[in-house]
Amino acid sequence: MQETRLLIVDDEQAILHMLTTILKREEFIHIDTASNAKDALLFCQSKRYDLIFLDVMLPDRSGFEICPLIRERTDAPIFFLTARSTDLDKLSGFALGADDYITKPFNPLEVVARVKAHLRRHSGKISKSSQSVYQYGNIQVNTLSGEVYIKGKTVALTAQVYQLFLFFCQHPNQLFSKSQLYEKVWGEEFLGEDNTVMVHIRKLREKIENDPSKPLYIVTVRGLGYKFVPNGGRHEHQ
Repeated sequence: MQETRLLIVDDEQAILHMLTTILKREEFIHIDTASNAKDALLFCQSKRYDLIFLDVMLPDRSGFEICPLIRERTDAPIFFLTARSTDLDKLSGFALGADDYITKPFNPLEVVARVKAHLRRHSGKISKSSQSVYQYGNIQVNTLSGEVYIKGKTVALTAQVYQLFLFFCQHPNQLFSKSQLYEKVWGEEFLGEDNTVMVHIRKLREKIENDPSKPLYIVTVRGLGYKFVPNGGRHEHQ
């Protein structure tokens, strides 16, 4: 944890102080803080971060607005911080490239646990396989570089979408329910009302499918879940 670099962006000094304090207790020692969008973007231009906390309501520009700009510079997990908890907010955040969503007020210890879980996955520790390259037709995933190629061209995926696709590549033609995917990829208990898996499936399809509305690779098995069909299968899907 001592080499991990974090950025916390929030205009509430109490939030900055609380997160910084609790994270330093967990031996995260490289922590930068910003209270507006301008400073956050300057930090991201000049430094490399392993995880970023991003408040939605900033005084100069919204977190939703600058998230895509930050995502252009890094594939580090991004956690949105917000006082709003509606499904629309969550869908907006994930669509813009966020990896997790924390609603204020929050339990600092829970936040620390989620940070550690994302960092473990982002560093590739989710995969216990020694295989470094997965090749399925025109699709290639290189776990050493963390890159995905479609027909030889690099495809940019957010950290969590990448981990979801890597999991599918490690288990081709296997059916997984939403709860199984959430527990295996996100490492947390599925509570039943969370749209996280659905949103990330949609983002993955937008990146790898010729027609995301008629997926051939990440197919839906009605009422059961999803599976990755490497040959761009001839199976029924929705």
